[in-house]
Amino acid sequence: MISALFTYEFLQNAFLSGLIIGIIAPLLGLFIVVRRLALIADALSHVALAGIAGSLYLSQSVLFFSALNPVYLGMAAAVGGSLLIEKLRGTYKHFEELAIPIILSTGIGFGAIFISMAKGFGADLVGYLFGSVSAVSRQDLWIIIIIAIVVIAFIRSFYKELFALSFDKEYAKVSGINGKVIQAVFMIITALVIGASMRIVGILLVSSLMTIPVAAAIQLAKSFKGAMLYSILIGELSVIVGLFVAYHLDIAPGGTIVITSIIILLFVLGWNKVKGSYHSRKVKGDFA
Repeated sequence: MISALFTYEFLQNAFLSGLIIGIIAPLLGLFIVVRRLALIADALSHVALAGIAGSLYLSQSVLFFSALNPVYLGMAAAVGGSLLIEKLRGTYKHFEELAIPIILSTGIGFGAIFISMAKGFGADLVGYLFGSVSAVSRQDLWIIIIIAIVVIAFIRSFYKELFALSFDKEYAKVSGINGKVIQAVFMIITALVIGASMRIVGILLVSSLMTIPVAAAIQLAKSFKGAMLYSILIGELSVIVGLFVAYHLDIAPGGTIVITSIIILLFVLGWNKVKGSYHSRKVKGDFA
């Protein structure tokens, strides 16, 4: 694959896109996980699926949509879903978690309707569901680069506010932090990252790249910034190994990326268990 990277543009697009997503997905995922909102990524990915299916369906009968990249409508749907989640969380103040299954179910419902109404775009849809190395265009790469710049700039500018909102909402409120606006912008950016990641990881698996590296990182890190660094490193390793395996086996990259991250998580959990047993025996030995 290394020699092919210098020859084929689609491989360059896929590899560079994967490297960027391997940074921004776990980066946002860490803030999502510490807020105990991991299922939001699943909800938004299913809403993005509805947008993709709707775009593919409309492309069969409307000239404008036939020339439009389906990713755009998928991203727009995800952004709309993120705003609706925030609205519903405000409506159900004592049952905020209800907003997630409501939006998730809505996305699945519309996706199923558009897929059943369409007359054959199964092959295209599979690429969006599970990712495709060959489907990543130069346009997709530029979209991911722009979104990555926005993500990094946002987190760099509002790191303290995001940290406060993640761990102590009351302190953030007393400090004068405009939590509603920052949270709304955070959700929109998360939706954009999910939409941008569809080509590489796939709609159904993108939430895994936002949470599994974080799950492994918090087992290794001793601080929030340490968890951020570990989650990015694990995300990058998962993407690189996953893309190499997908290329050589000619299979969907989304699956190989996610399984790689799962293997890393299992290794980390096993390592921690062995290390804990060793320390336990050592302590017992010291008291013997």
